[in-house]
Amino acid sequence: MNLAAGIDVGGTKCLGVVIDDQGLVVREVRKPTPTADQLVETLAAIVGELGEHATIGLGVPGLISREGVIRSSPNMSTAIEFPVREKLAQALGEPVWCDNDATCAALAEWQRGAGVGSRDMWMVTLGTGIGGGLVSGGALQHGAHGHAGEVGHMVVQADGDDCPCGQRGCWERYASGAGLSQLAGGITGEEVISRARSGDVAALEVLNEYCTWVALGLANIANMSDPDTIVVGGGVMENADMLLPLIDQRFATMLYAPSHRVHPVLKSAQLGERAGAIGAALLHLHD
Repeated sequence: MNLAAGIDVGGTKCLGVVIDDQGLVVREVRKPTPTADQLVETLAAIVGELGEHATIGLGVPGLISREGVIRSSPNMSTAIEFPVREKLAQALGEPVWCDNDATCAALAEWQRGAGVGSRDMWMVTLGTGIGGGLVSGGALQHGAHGHAGEVGHMVVQADGDDCPCGQRGCWERYASGAGLSQLAGGITGEEVISRARSGDVAALEVLNEYCTWVALGLANIANMSDPDTIVVGGGVMENADMLLPLIDQRFATMLYAPSHRVHPVLKSAQLGERAGAIGAALLHLHD
């Protein structure tokens, strides 16, 4: 049995897994996300605790070059032009595969989750921010410089709210978990959804507005690339039973020529918080 290890570097935690030939998780290790200067040491420690493996992959948020250099990362502002793939490979004495975290999640859902069987698929993660990964023609896509999929920074509101990236009106300012909280006047997204489930009219109005913002971005993605499937995941979608129908209703009306086209299927992600780590473990098969 060939065992593959993968690590997902998140905003607050690093999650490492070992998967078997079927993509099933057989071991798991969690550690708090360190500062940039301790990143390689922490990742090497996770690999050591994971134990036996044949390959190791790494998913990192932000702009990651095809060579595994962190160009810019929202969670590690000092990790600029940082060759994380090379540094970790040196520390471990073995090859390392590396990609953007949302691209890793897309790979996992495509190969082992909600996107199985798709040839043209988007994975969109709605969490603190918004990430995206693209499969087209039955292959994982990276773009010319490895930066494809940064859909969270599509501008959907000219002269809109300031985004930490330096732009204004980015989609993730309105459709992320943080965006939901902002629409609700600062209460958490979990509280908004809880109140909406109880029939609170104000909370339902906030959710309807939020789902309109989500649908707007998804429709832009669909109009641009014509996928057969869009898988939506991330922490917000732990409440997919309530949110996905609201999003789908709006999405269907926002598509170009909606009555004359085949609509992409919106699906809820299946692999949960492990998707990024599982996808990282699969990177060696899709280099």
